Amino acid sequence: MPVPKSFPRPALVLLAVLAAAPLARAADAPDPKLALSFKPMQKYVEIENPTADEIPKCKVEVERTKTTSGWVVYGPQGQTLRRFIDSDADNVVDQWRYYLHGLEVYRDIDTNADNKVDQSRWLNTGGTRWGIDENQDGKIDRWKIISAHEVSFEVVRALQTGDDKVLEAVLLTDADARKLGLSPGTAREIATTLAGAGRKFRENLAKSTTIDRSSQWLRFDAATPSIVPADSGKSNQDLWVYANAMTILQTGEQSSLVQLGEIVRVGDTWKLTQIPQPLEGDSVQIAAGGALMQPTISGGPSGPTDVPNLSENVLKLLEKLRELDDSAPSLTAGREALLDYNKRRAALLEQLVTASATPEEREQFWRQMVDGLSAAVQTGAYPDGLVKLQGLESQLVKAQPKSPLVPYVTYRRLLADYSTRMQSAGTAQRGEVQEWWLEQLKSFGESYPSSDDAPEALFQLANTLEFAGEVDDAKKWYGTVATKHAKTPTGQRAAGALRRIDSVGQPIALRGTDLRGGTVDVSQLKGKVVLVVFWATWSQPFEQELPQLKALEQQYAAKGFQIVGVNVDVLRDQVQPFLERNGVRWPTIFEEGGLDSPPAASYGVIALPTMFLVDRTGKIVSRTAAIEELKVAVGKLVEGN
Repeated sequence: MPVPKSFPRPALVLLAVLAAAPLARAADAPDPKLALSFKPMQKYVEIENPTADEIPKCKVEVERTKTTSGWVVYGPQGQTLRRFIDSDADNVVDQWRYYLHGLEVYRDIDTNADNKVDQSRWLNTGGTRWGIDENQDGKIDRWKIISAHEVSFEVVRALQTGDDKVLEAVLLTDADARKLGLSPGTAREIATTLAGAGRKFRENLAKSTTIDRSSQWLRFDAATPSIVPADSGKSNQDLWVYANAMTILQTGEQSSLVQLGEIVRVGDTWKLTQIPQPLEGDSVQIAAGGALMQPTISGGPSGPTDVPNLSENVLKLLEKLRELDDSAPSLTAGREALLDYNKRRAALLEQLVTASATPEEREQFWRQMVDGLSAAVQTGAYPDGLVKLQGLESQLVKAQPKSPLVPYVTYRRLLADYSTRMQSAGTAQRGEVQEWWLEQLKSFGESYPSSDDAPEALFQLANTLEFAGEVDDAKKWYGTVATKHAKTPTGQRAAGALRRIDSVGQPIALRGTDLRGGTVDVSQLKGKVVLVVFWATWSQPFEQELPQLKALEQQYAAKGFQIVGVNVDVLRDQVQPFLERNGVRWPTIFEEGGLDSPPAASYGVIALPTMFLVDRTGKIVSRTAAIEELKVAVGKLVEGN
């Protein structure tokens, strides 16, 4: 029987018990000493550990439910100390649960049955953190849930160990910036501040005279979180931000401060927009605020101009870039104004690439230049940018063929090229352009299978094929993304798309949180005819069909018909007013993430509205039916015809 590599060889004994007969005796359970030898994968977890004298007084009992089996370890006073669970009935432990004062405070999880821990959760009095260890090396690669309070703890842990990977997991990423809808200027400012974060962090730590491995986290210190409104120009949505947060730590008899700077909420996580700075010396200088809470000064650049660790030449170029962006023409400005702006911007970024002192800075400016050019071409603001992108791609392929920048530039050049072809093609030629695009997506995915953009490229390929009615080919590429990129959000959406395509005749599997914080589980509505509707406030087709859906509900509600909505708006604040304005009373699931939210991803929803009609046995009988066909189908199911 396989053994998780993270655990000692005696675990064979522990795991073997799971194969015992249903009437396993207590004697079949592992020895308490062996059971208590297991430790959390992550350090700094406070759990209850009995003394050597108390261990013989502990006991281990077999525990079985309808869906799980395993053991529970009880302490001398009968309190729960540990649970070891097999949750998928494969006779191997896949959850290791640890307790303090009778409450579970930490859990290690193997979610993919490869006998390695890939997720760690802190629970109850242990906190809220939920970390993902993507490469299963015992270190958290990203956080699924983490509070601002716990971010400060992770910063201190990074300072203690000198491990900049711990810090990187709590820094704002490009993906986070896109999720927050940050303006290009704000996103660039934060990215510039965080460029070369590992090196800068180590330099800051090396200068410290008070922080070492014995330093202990004491507390998080910050004023009330602030709201940066959506109309501030920083983002297209309201932002929750702690400005100039601090953490206090203790080293021996001496306490010290570390400035965290801005911390912004991204879904269920909080992320730093600045590199933490120990505050030491007789005259402590508090650094300027971050990009999100800096006021915009009329007639000049916004944000601080004294970005640390950059050369004077780079700083001057950044200042010119900010000035240019502050005076950027609108998309309704004349063609010449737009062309001039985009040319000047590309030239400044090219100068920044040349002037950069480190590979990290150089790569960051490369990406900004390419993103800007691609976006300008796609909006029609800089057609000549496509030639520029082609030249950059050719330059990179020759100079650094194995650089991750090559697929990054190639994919954005493809997006720009596709947009240009579609803009210039007549109706008769668009089919040919679409065929070309499908071939390019396929070629890119096959040429750069490990690139960050490969999942999205192949998902687009599958998506386009599905809309074209080539369902078998679409399933093939969805399957490729779901298998080879299973741990990415796009991989999960692809797996959901496969589930959606083959959903008819299958039991509905949809569960989520409603707008009041309760749980809606569609599988628990057996006995009713249920219509599940994925929708958004911005979907005009849904809004057009809404009156007919309400009429359908009113007609059949008394006969056991129920509608369940699944909203995929990015902002929760828009949802309830829409429902009240339109008199919608049915249960509505809402979880953050929009079309990437867990409910939407579970069925790979790509168009709105998407509807599933579920019969009284809980099985899906149709999906995405036209409204007139839907009315007939609901009537037959409700009336039993």
